[in-house]
Amino acid sequence: MGRRKLAWPALGLGAALLAAVGMLAVRRWPPSGAQEPALAEAPAAPLGNANEAPLRDKPLPESVVAAPAASSAPAGMLRVPGGSFTMGADRGGEADERPAHAVSLASFWLDATEVTNAAYQRCVDAGVCRAPDPTSSAVYHLPDVKFRAPQQPVNEVSFDDARAYCAFVGKRLPSEAEWERAARGDDERRFPWGNAPITPEHAVYESQFTSEVGRHPAGNGPYGHADLIGNVWEWVEDEYDPYAYRRASAALGKPGSCKEILNALDELRRMGQQGFTGSNPLPSECEQVLRGAGFNYQAKHIRITNRVHHPGRMRLVMAGFRCALDAR
Repeated sequence: MGRRKLAWPALGLGAALLAAVGMLAVRRWPPSGAQEPALAEAPAAPLGNANEAPLRDKPLPESVVAAPAASSAPAGMLRVPGGSFTMGADRGGEADERPAHAVSLASFWLDATEVTNAAYQRCVDAGVCRAPDPTSSAVYHLPDVKFRAPQQPVNEVSFDDARAYCAFVGKRLPSEAEWERAARGDDERRFPWGNAPITPEHAVYESQFTSEVGRHPAGNGPYGHADLIGNVWEWVEDEYDPYAYRRASAALGKPGSCKEILNALDELRRMGQQGFTGSNPLPSECEQVLRGAGFNYQAKHIRITNRVHHPGRMRLVMAGFRCALDAR
């Protein structure tokens, strides 16, 4: 399958970024026989303390555990109705996206857009959140200032940073199942807008930088959420479980425990299933899930069901988030 031509003229820097997109797992990007660079091997200053305790061992802040519920529409959020929907796929993608299965969820609220720089800065100013770390953009010689307009999505923040912000505003991160429910609705669509092929009208992709949030209404999801595809990958609450869709808890949209996840990863290694989760190496720790697609992602890899994973401590130029809230 050939590489899709860029939707608009690309500068040399953009081409280099697309070629180096291993910074965030690109599923099946390298040509046959090629080795995709591992994120941990990027020639950069540390993106986090490699010796720190895994995130799963850190207690969840009480404000996240006890995030309140809302009956009326909170500002900037859209309701996602409860019910049963189809998660995953039986064809295409990677083995960790299979099988397609029914998941039942309660109603919840989800931010209409990704969290912006302006919103996140209020948390930084309050002394609760860390400022975004420009290390990741510097690795690829991208000027960090190009990502810092007030209404662009905040990026270069870790899973813990995202979690801290959501707690600061009385919310929480969505689960992986909630994210897919908001993007997919009831009709098993391939993209948030339906099944029509992606175009620049729908999302920011194969690009050098993000855009302001909400600038691609043609790409809105079934419940009105913007930028579920493109702009930045979105941290979600769940740890990445390659066997999540075949477990007894799959119908509830819940992954296995960290111990079960590590056992699954060990089993995949023993069976030589290095490609089970895509072209990057199988994780050696319990990593966090990111969903959606980033500004630099290739069109041929974009689909709702795509599951990406990285250590939650990493602060990636392609990664941001949005928050959720229980609905009464």
